[in-house]
Amino acid sequence: MMRLFLVQHGEAKSKAEDPERGLTDGGAKAAARVAARLAAAAVEVSEIRHSGKRRAEQTAAIFARVLAPVQGVSAASGLDPNDDILPLAESLRETHGGLMIVGHLPFLGRLAGFLLTGDAGREVVRFHNAGVVCLAEEDGAWHVEWALVPPLA
Repeated sequence: MMRLFLVQHGEAKSKAEDPERGLTDGGAKAAARVAARLAAAAVEVSEIRHSGKRRAEQTAAIFARVLAPVQGVSAASGLDPNDDILPLAESLRETHGGLMIVGHLPFLGRLAGFLLTGDAGREVVRFHNAGVVCLAEEDGAWHVEWALVPPLA
């Protein structure tokens, strides 16, 4: 069974405050709480990919420090907010284990909609900053396994 962990980056500073839009202190703390809760639940993540944008990179690093993915953390193209979700969706067929994608809306929402219903325009999951949605694929079908938002971590 393949598990896909979709993480919306933590709360970011405004562009006026930080042109690179790094995480706020609250955003970093929320991501750390969620990551610690995943570690306490023995969630296994083999690889973390992020968009390369500062807020996603920082969120991915926070999760990686706690979850220690064996295949590491990397920036990946095709994960920007308005990128096409099909290349990633198709590549998941060759992916095994637990893959965490740290990214942005609307990309994450479109990816979840496509995997779960075949319609990228259908909103099936409400994402939260630093929250995780775990999708699982079994016998070619995807389903929501669980979700964790910062207030519950």
